[in-house]
Amino acid sequence: MRRASLLALIVVPLLAACAGQGAGSGSDPASATATPAASLASVPAATDSPSATPTSSVDAVPSDDLGDFTCDLPLEDGGSVGVANIVDVRVGAHDGYDRVVFEFEQGTPDLTLDRATPPFTGDASGLPIEVNGDSFLGLTMRGGSKQTDEGTSSYDGPTEFEPSFDILEALVEGGDFERQSTWYLGLTAEACARLTILDGPPRIVIDIEH
Repeated sequence: MRRASLLALIVVPLLAACAGQGAGSGSDPASATATPAASLASVPAATDSPSATPTSSVDAVPSDDLGDFTCDLPLEDGGSVGVANIVDVRVGAHDGYDRVVFEFEQGTPDLTLDRATPPFTGDASGLPIEVNGDSFLGLTMRGGSKQTDEGTSSYDGPTEFEPSFDILEALVEGGDFERQSTWYLGLTAEACARLTILDGPPRIVIDIEH
């Protein structure tokens, strides 16, 4: 009688364990590796164009503040100050156009954006400048410069960009001499442009239509 009781104590737990395993084997195998919905929601979606610069980093401007594109160049603006030190230069791709932004410290300089024809040479140096593209724009900023009163540079970033966007292929500094700077925009084809002047901080925004 004691032996029967001992066998019962051993067999019953074993049967319970087997029953538990049987229940698990009857469930959907995918449930063991399924990722919770909350975890899936936290995974960032893949971008369609990983090389494109996010809109927020290239100065998104409310559409009400944007004018129309024009093919009638030059575009000009008298500026807000006599001397405006460049503190940043950036490029980006948007839906329907590519953008170039110059940011300044004191205000915006007097400027002219016009079509340009190579060969290009550096201001003062006269050395040849290579700008990739099939059509070109030249930006001249009178009073817009990296040179400060202290003899330092207000901008130490790149002076040559090759983003290879839909229309903007290159942006190259042509020179910065006697408080006047020149930049060349290399385009994949002749295109229309739009000029926008912004405050807070002071910026010149050039949009090139695709």
